[in-house]
Amino acid sequence: MRNYIIRRVLLMIPTLFLVSVVVFLTIRLIPGSVIEIMALEMGQTSTGEQLDLDAIREALGMNAPPHIQYAHWMRNIILHGDFGNSLWSGRPVTGQIIARLPVTFELGLLAFLIAQIIAIPIGLYSAIRQDTFGDFLGRTFAILNLATPAFWLGTMIMVFPAIWWGWSPPMRYIPFVEDPMANLGQFLIPAAIMGTAMSATTMRMLRTTMLEVLRQDYVRTAWSKGLRERIIVIRHAMRNALIPVITIISGQIPIMIGGAVIMEQIFSLPGMGRLFLDSINRRDYPFVTGINIILATFGMVLILITDLSYAYLDPRVRYR
Repeated sequence: MRNYIIRRVLLMIPTLFLVSVVVFLTIRLIPGSVIEIMALEMGQTSTGEQLDLDAIREALGMNAPPHIQYAHWMRNIILHGDFGNSLWSGRPVTGQIIARLPVTFELGLLAFLIAQIIAIPIGLYSAIRQDTFGDFLGRTFAILNLATPAFWLGTMIMVFPAIWWGWSPPMRYIPFVEDPMANLGQFLIPAAIMGTAMSATTMRMLRTTMLEVLRQDYVRTAWSKGLRERIIVIRHAMRNALIPVITIISGQIPIMIGGAVIMEQIFSLPGMGRLFLDSINRRDYPFVTGINIILATFGMVLILITDLSYAYLDPRVRYR
């Protein structure tokens, strides 16, 4: 197990290198560079005075070839853990990302918990009571969640309650240390929207795997021994049924960041997703690359933890 973990960690290094190269180059290939945007905001045109554009480029340190810029950026990350400074404000990128991480983490954690609270009981019930009215309701609920775009539902929640009842979610961010209950109340609606959307896939996968496991011979043997239904479902069936479900869940967590971008924008939450969107619009390259590296690292660590959990759920799985 230890050797397996060491090999996986070492494989992360070239993977992160490739991710950094792709992100570093891709963001610079988007039409409309930060130089042009800054020139337009200063009242110039993209075909304006070339001398001024060159001055901006030199001030930002972007007059060097791309491979030199990449080498300088990567050296600062490896030696100092520094993702650089914002091209617009000049402030360190690392500090601002760390300041935004708790907001995105809280939103993602609440959404994840809500998703599992919804998906696991309904998925189990639908499998155990197959083709009953409750199973029909559970499958209908899952299909509705799959078919309803989260951004549309969030927009409707912002618009219609304000029109009908004069109520709208708070638009000013309330830190947790300032008022814990108000903070949780502010995050509850966007987290519930993200969580219900995530729960649909987990719910359907759990139902499918549980139905397959419940038809296995060892489960039939447990029924013939007269064991109680709860023991059979939890101890014998659910543990094996969770293996593919955990794979689905682990794949949803990085995707959750994409949902956080939308929800943070709709509900005015100052999280990393909103920062990422603003950075792309303003072509703030250090922010975009820094956030991508952090998300890629988080995703690879999550995949490793998921693979290791298979050995816990299924003793037949061994890593060497």
